Amino acid sequence: MTHKIKVKNPIVEIDGDEMARVIWHLIKERLLHPFIEIDISYYDLGIKERDRTDDKITVDAAHAIKEAGIGVKCATITPNAERVKEYGLKKQWKSPNGTIRAILDGTVFRQPIIINNIPPAVKTWKKPIIIGRHAYGDIYKNTELVVDSPGKAELVFTPEQGGEQQVFEIHSFAGRGILMAMHNTEQSIRSFARACIHYALGEKTDLWFGTKDTISKQYHGFFRDVFGEEAEKEKEKFMKAGITYRYLLIDDAVAQVLKSEGGMLWACMNYDGDVMSDMVATGFGSLGLMTSVLVSPDGTYEFEAAHGTVVRHYYEHLKGNETSTNSIASTFAWTGALAKRGELDNTPEVIHFAQTLEKAVIETVENGIMTKDLMLIADPPVKTFVRTEEFIDAAAEKLRERLGV
Repeated sequence: MTHKIKVKNPIVEIDGDEMARVIWHLIKERLLHPFIEIDISYYDLGIKERDRTDDKITVDAAHAIKEAGIGVKCATITPNAERVKEYGLKKQWKSPNGTIRAILDGTVFRQPIIINNIPPAVKTWKKPIIIGRHAYGDIYKNTELVVDSPGKAELVFTPEQGGEQQVFEIHSFAGRGILMAMHNTEQSIRSFARACIHYALGEKTDLWFGTKDTISKQYHGFFRDVFGEEAEKEKEKFMKAGITYRYLLIDDAVAQVLKSEGGMLWACMNYDGDVMSDMVATGFGSLGLMTSVLVSPDGTYEFEAAHGTVVRHYYEHLKGNETSTNSIASTFAWTGALAKRGELDNTPEVIHFAQTLEKAVIETVENGIMTKDLMLIADPPVKTFVRTEEFIDAAAEKLRERLGV
């Protein structure tokens, strides 16, 4: 291609780990660089580099995204004890996603990629279900303790400007046990509610929110009340858009979403969103068909794939064996970032390229060319699957055809 499309302003690129990193570089090499010219601010968040920098690079990357306004991230390892040993790490570093989300104070929106010959596992689902996940606090910023001996655990709050200290007994331990404390802030919860409301209004889709306030009357009840207050402020906009806001108990929401036809934004607390986004992704076919974008109140966006590092495929790749790894969600992370960059920069040719690449990828699958994970659930059935690089090459060929180059 002699003329490349110029992306006006930089995008922060965050590299990742294992098989996700392999397909990430193939996407850049074969689907992006031949067609677009882009200024990249590159941060390597591979586990070895995070370990070398004592995780400072993760913080630096988050602040770079704030400055640029747009980031795109490859899947990364969150190490457990086994991973520490495998990679010779100094410690079990925290989730880079959690660190970035805390700094950007954003809400994660995950949405399935709809492909005609990959039917949902839930027969009633006909429209996308978007998951809006609160991305701060709760179990992801907890303090926890293994209790080794008998004793009393207390919850203590000491006011900064004087006043009476509040003390609540949690439990008197007669022997070994465990403790966990977690928190959230009103500011973050309101930002979450506003982000979900604005996203629902923009998409013109109904908004659901659910907690377990019958059990957690104060913690979950606080979320319920703040969300309800913010939704009430936008009541007229909801009516004008022809959409509704519903509050449900989380277990009722789960039951009702499985009976629905889809077509809503389901706002979830942090842990619920983590779990339900995987359920919705699998219900629509695969985690490899799920987009994920972190949206901050200040208008910062970070796009990523919803899946992990695909470690099993990576071990095969290291042995020199062929893999059939689904690259669609990682590709859509790039197209999402490029489309938003084009929108912010007022460069329609960049938006057009991103949309054309998405159509090329979907058309490739609908033409029966797909990786093994999709072959197993395709309808009508497909008898063969392609290797990792073969799928990307087929999508590149379809992209050239659509672009006329």
